[in-house]
Amino acid sequence: MSGVMNQARIEALVADLRKVPAFADQHQDDLEWFVAQSEERHTPVGQVTVKEGAPADTMFVILEGELRARRESGPADGPVYSARVGDVTGVLPFSRMKNFFVTVRAVLPMRTLAFPASKFPELFQRMPELSQRLVGLLTDRVRNVTREEQQREKLAALGKLSAGLAHELNNPSAAARRSAAALRDCLERLRVAGRNSALRAEDCGLLAKHEDEIRASLKPADYKDEFARADRQDAVQSWLEARGVTDAWKLAPLLTDANLTNEQLESFAGAAGAALGPELTRFATLLEMERIASELENSTTRISGLIKAIKEYSFMDQAPLQEVDIKSSLETTLTIMHHKLKRGILVTRDYAPDLPKVMAYGSELNQVWTNLIDNAADAMGDTGKLLIRAVRENEYMLVEIVDNGPGIPPEVQSRIFEPFFTTKGVGEGTGLGLDVVHRIVQKMRGLVTVKSVPGDTRFQVRIPIQAAM
Repeated sequence: MSGVMNQARIEALVADLRKVPAFADQHQDDLEWFVAQSEERHTPVGQVTVKEGAPADTMFVILEGELRARRESGPADGPVYSARVGDVTGVLPFSRMKNFFVTVRAVLPMRTLAFPASKFPELFQRMPELSQRLVGLLTDRVRNVTREEQQREKLAALGKLSAGLAHELNNPSAAARRSAAALRDCLERLRVAGRNSALRAEDCGLLAKHEDEIRASLKPADYKDEFARADRQDAVQSWLEARGVTDAWKLAPLLTDANLTNEQLESFAGAAGAALGPELTRFATLLEMERIASELENSTTRISGLIKAIKEYSFMDQAPLQEVDIKSSLETTLTIMHHKLKRGILVTRDYAPDLPKVMAYGSELNQVWTNLIDNAADAMGDTGKLLIRAVRENEYMLVEIVDNGPGIPPEVQSRIFEPFFTTKGVGEGTGLGLDVVHRIVQKMRGLVTVKSVPGDTRFQVRIPIQAAM
């Protein structure tokens, strides 16, 4: 309902307004004035009350119903804000919002009082106590929105780390599974070879001696290409067939992978005699098992290294404030970020010798390195050069994260640490990564700055060695 309200309607709306906590104890005359300046609006379910991008010129007092607000131009899983009966929303006094950044829809039939922001100066004069409360509501709203966005930023960062770690863990774990399956095949092959061997007891010692000599002189296979390997396999198969070895086509690949030379094969054949086929199978299988054991060790070492890095990254089971080895902190973060850097980014380290430890919040410091390295990788488009530098600078530890990307435009360099400011496309960033960096470093009584020209963007983080926290 718009237009001039009659006195009865004003009194009825004043009665409704007194049910809103912020207005409950205000003078009757002031409430009547407030209602007279407002427009009573009725909004059915699903209808838009505020359109994203519209001028932010109205404060809303919800007398009935409930609304939902979200950025409809942003990602589909963007945050949703709610307000219900008794809430005051829209533009609040001293808000710097020029345009509404969300679209608002009614989820229950709504009745609101729409108060024009142009009347705020008169509101301050007539109802100063209410004005203070509304400013308090604005502060609470900013705090809540910031907290929610920061939580989303943390979850987004955790999601990226988890995806990367899952990928990194998948490769060695898949290799370990393949190795375990290959070991089962080897064991079955050994059992068959043992049953089929006709080696005489008196020949065992001589054969064992030849095996030791061959094993000591073996070199890893290094074929120029698959054609060279295939040629060698054909030659070995022909050698086996010439000596009447059964299933030579099965044994030839094993001997080719083991890289036995013609001389070694002849030496082995002289000692094995009529048991050449089964004994060669047994020997080649044992050599294969040694290679598999080495692969298993490498795979499980990689998995253990990643788990160790995760534990160090989160400073699990350690006090929040502690002495932190900056070099170790940076290396742990690089391990965690390996999935993103390995595609084409060359990482160079420049650590000064004998770096002192710093008193810091270890896990939070790792968040700083993660955000800066992640931003650098994004800026370079996954190919480029990344320099990680750490030196002592008087009473501070200076860490530089340098990339050779396109650089940060001069006109936005002064804003990049502001909450919600981002140069990324819609849905690609929340604009809180560098705000998190700034807040963590500030909490440690440190300083973070940036110098950027095309081909050299240099984030500098200074952490006091003995932080007063």
